[in-house]
Amino acid sequence: MIGDLFDSPWKIAIIAVLIIVLFGARKLPDAARSLGKSMRILKTEMQSMHDDDEPAQPAAVQAPAAAPAPLQAATPPADAQAQLTALQEQINSLQQSVGANGAATDSQQKR
Repeated sequence: MIGDLFDSPWKIAIIAVLIIVLFGARKLPDAARSLGKSMRILKTEMQSMHDDDEPAQPAAVQAPAAAPAPLQAATPPADAQAQLTALQEQINSLQQSVGANGAATDSQQKR
């Protein structure tokens, strides 16, 4: 049914005139310009998505090799007991700083 609608040039001309009458001659150029910009944006975004996919794979391979180096440098104690002691000291200092900040926050909320 819709295929028969566009088989004659007269039918296409009548539809074009109806669109111009319904939407107005002033709005059609703006609508066409907006549609063109949207299509260009869509095209560039699709190209950038395809470009992003290709370099992402080599970067993912290089990232795990670089990540362990800072982790090993951050933990100098070699045996497990020294690591546990260092972690316990960090936890205690964090709890003290949170306790001090929590007391300051409570006193500000009471005001």
